[in-house]
Amino acid sequence: MTASIQIRADIPADPFEIFDVWLREAEAAEPNDPNALSLATVGEDGMPSARMVLLKGHDARGFVFYTNYESRKGEQLLAHPKAAMLFHWKSLRRQVRIEGEVEQVSAEEADDYFASRPKQSQIGAWASEQSRPLKGRFELEKRVALFGARYAVGQVPRPPHWSGFRVIPRLIEFWQDGAFRLHDRLVYTRSEGGWTTERLFP
Repeated sequence: MTASIQIRADIPADPFEIFDVWLREAEAAEPNDPNALSLATVGEDGMPSARMVLLKGHDARGFVFYTNYESRKGEQLLAHPKAAMLFHWKSLRRQVRIEGEVEQVSAEEADDYFASRPKQSQIGAWASEQSRPLKGRFELEKRVALFGARYAVGQVPRPPHWSGFRVIPRLIEFWQDGAFRLHDRLVYTRSEGGWTTERLFP
């Protein structure tokens, strides 16, 4: 489906049909990072934690991003494999909310994506002890130089602590701005029989 989808009238059976179109339109309209999203996780104390990450892949299985598994979000997701995502495309006046279970991507998927990254980004994955205390910028630069020298020749291997997560959606909500706050909200909920839809008051 290539034409724009207005959720006031168009309700395809598969929510990914809407998401695919909206993401393509965001790629054409947003000035920076149309694949940026807010990712919310939960810690051991039950407190939510949110940060921005980049979507690196999606299909019928779910939404994929990559990170350091020893980071705060990585540790939280490994301990509590549930998450919420929020895309906000301001120029299009649209939002997409996603909630679901989380699984780790396969080693093959992680290897393929890591190999596609620029070499300096690969070095950065080794150099950054993500979410750990940093004494100063020089400490980071020193580690970048250290791993840059170590992997100056040949391919950079993927760090064992660096991989991806897939959020498997059980709920996807599409939100479209409307005049006088009369927004359109369309919710897809997954069950054993497939997706069901429901409209919500704004």
